[in-house]
Amino acid sequence: MGGGPGGGMGGGPGGGMGGGQSNLSPSNIVALPSVIARGGQLTVTVDNCPRGGTMTSAAFPTTTLTPINGANRTAKGTATVNSNARPGPYDITVTCTGTGSLTRPAAFTVIGGVRGGLGGSSSSGATPTDMAIGGGLVAAALVGGAVFWMRRRAERRA
Repeated sequence: MGGGPGGGMGGGPGGGMGGGQSNLSPSNIVALPSVIARGGQLTVTVDNCPRGGTMTSAAFPTTTLTPINGANRTAKGTATVNSNARPGPYDITVTCTGTGSLTRPAAFTVIGGVRGGLGGSSSSGATPTDMAIGGGLVAAALVGGAVFWMRRRAERRA
């Protein structure tokens, strides 16, 4: 566990976790959130990618991975999922500068987007149907008021 050359977990050349980068290859691709809607932002991290690189998927354009200072020689990137991506699972392939590439199958899942409003309608203002319903309610209120007023008037005479 010493720090000299070839020593276990130390920092010397060829020594355990602190050694040279000759056998370094990307590992541990993590995509968050793992379930995302079309148009959402996906954050991807990958270990053993100390100089950054790129990430690709059928669901988003090629995006840059930038190194994060810290443990595990991690790189990170944020991609925006295409608005026309089909729902389902997607792979991510990362290519790290100088250390190779790695693909994670089904790294994240795209779900269909949600349209808000009245059943996804995109009209603004009152539609002819809205006008007809409103007019009918006003007419019913007028008739009901007139009947009530006529009955009250007839009661006073009796």
